[in-house]
Amino acid sequence: MTDELDDLKAAFDAATPAPDPLKKRKNIARAEEIFARTQGLASEPRQTVQKGRMSRLLDGVTAMLTTLTSRAGLTATTAIVAVGFGLVFYPSLNTPPIFHAGEVYDSMRSADDETALQEAIASNRVQSLPQENQALRRESDSAASSELALSDDAGSTPAILAEPMLEAETSRENFAPQAQGRALPDLLVVSPVPGTKARQIASPSDAVLAPESDTEAYASAPENTLKVVTEEPVSTFSIDVDTASYGVVRSSLTAGRLPPREAVRVEEMINYFPYAYPGPEGPHPFEPTISVVPSPWNDGTRLVHIGIQGELPAVEDRPPLNLVFLIDTSGSMQDANKLPLLKQSFRLMLSELRPEDEVSIVTYAGSAGQVLEPTPAAERTTILDALDRLQAGGSTAGQAGLQQAYAVAEGMAGEGEVTRVILATDGDFNVGLSDPEALKDFIADKRESGTYLSVLGFGRGNLDDATMQALAQNGNGQAAYIDTLSEARKVLVDQLTGALFPIANDVKIQVEFNPAAIAEYRLIGYETRALAREDFNNDRVDAGDIGAGHRVTAIYEVTPVGSDAIRNGPLRYGDQPVLAGDASELGYFKLRYKEPGASTSVLIENPIPVTETGASEDVRFSIAMAGFGELLRGGTYLGAWTWQDAIDLATGARGADPFGYRAEAVTLMRLAEALDR
Repeated sequence: MTDELDDLKAAFDAATPAPDPLKKRKNIARAEEIFARTQGLASEPRQTVQKGRMSRLLDGVTAMLTTLTSRAGLTATTAIVAVGFGLVFYPSLNTPPIFHAGEVYDSMRSADDETALQEAIASNRVQSLPQENQALRRESDSAASSELALSDDAGSTPAILAEPMLEAETSRENFAPQAQGRALPDLLVVSPVPGTKARQIASPSDAVLAPESDTEAYASAPENTLKVVTEEPVSTFSIDVDTASYGVVRSSLTAGRLPPREAVRVEEMINYFPYAYPGPEGPHPFEPTISVVPSPWNDGTRLVHIGIQGELPAVEDRPPLNLVFLIDTSGSMQDANKLPLLKQSFRLMLSELRPEDEVSIVTYAGSAGQVLEPTPAAERTTILDALDRLQAGGSTAGQAGLQQAYAVAEGMAGEGEVTRVILATDGDFNVGLSDPEALKDFIADKRESGTYLSVLGFGRGNLDDATMQALAQNGNGQAAYIDTLSEARKVLVDQLTGALFPIANDVKIQVEFNPAAIAEYRLIGYETRALAREDFNNDRVDAGDIGAGHRVTAIYEVTPVGSDAIRNGPLRYGDQPVLAGDASELGYFKLRYKEPGASTSVLIENPIPVTETGASEDVRFSIAMAGFGELLRGGTYLGAWTWQDAIDLATGARGADPFGYRAEAVTLMRLAEALDR
């Protein structure tokens, strides 16, 4: 028996040609390219179960053992299995592995490999090198150190290799943050070269994947400028309860770098924190509270602080909930801080749902597919099993995913129920609609059906914050960025009711400043939420939404008439005289909102008192966060105010801080100060 098996194995070995590493690489790359293109062109939704190579091999072995039960059959099967294991593992032990689409290439081992790389660059399969004066050369003829390097007129530089570019895939993935410290033995690690799109190859001894951030895009606008009241007395904007910017800022600072300036939206820094503003007592679902306090950074100016607290209905009174989890499972989502964290986050959320709530899961990667039909939340095991089966791979067909998710949501909707799509993604849409304006129009059409859209961002490196903001703002939903499991709990557990159950739609604020009392003003933040003056009374103009228990903060810096802090000097021609009107009011506050499902808005209006009021801990901490955000954006209007001033103000206003959010903010301020130094 043993001799027969040995003879059979020897025959297989003799008939099997020696592995050709270069050919194998080309074949794998070609197969992946065809697969990615096929995925991107698929039109019909399909549900698949992905298995690894070992799992598929074991399935085949099981099938053979089931059908071949005779002694001869078992002998042949055993031989085939042995050869199969050899074919699977032997080449991989003798040929350096290849990683495509955002992973790393191994070191080059032969002249043929260098030729293959040049051919790949010429055929656009690999991105060309950025510097024209650099040329590929062989650093050493030794087989032990035969690695590609770059040289220029200045001499040798670290080895740099262009990254792979597959047709239907994202080529820049943030696979493993340095904090995870995943070593890759026997590989040369490709990491970003600052200021370029090339990647540097590190030695195996310090092989740690580094994130690349040059593909991130942020929803930003030029900083609000100082307005002269006699020229432009009215300020109009849409409220914002998003918190994504604070999460991105925290992610950057804890990674040891200052955030991109355009990633900082000051209003989202302020509104990240819970504040105990007075709740509504009248007929409206919220009540504005207006305070006037001295500015901590400019003598001679004041801050007009507007706080709005939404009502929080009894939890038992909430209607049934229909949720469609729209999950990005493209190749860019395989990092630990993306799809794996997403799964853990949704696990936390499921514990907050009621048995009568329903959940469905739609994924998109190349094409969209429904992997879980509408399922009662009571069937927790079924939902969790569907989540656990998700794997990352393929391109990002965001349009197809959104279309199918809305179709599923419409089928789940019932009278008196709340239906919402929750999109979880890194925002990298590269198949179908990818332009924020086109996505805005698509989502705007869908929200009229009563299905809202919330967006959760995960990961860094190719975070498309601009797309996420366009989706959330036009889907009557909230945008949040989840970088830790603690943040997932805050957003999906502690604030679940506010995130999913709206109490007011299209909420707009308009403030008219009194030229007899105020010479200049500036709205802090809300640059991406600015509205035209005439939009305030137009009920067809979309604006922000407030969920149950949400609170919103807005801060104006104003300069009284006659103050030495006035920045705009008098004009020689056309300067209007100061109006001799009633200076007992700084201005007039107006707010419009619609009840959910209504088409006509309701108006709230209040005068802004001229007298300064006391500043509570909540007011002072929100002002500290406004200053923190302004410092991160350059501090143009803060004068000599420093990081330490922000730290002192925030520390003195921390209050009870039961969850440690404010203490964390102070830590981030200290990190920013050190990094800026």
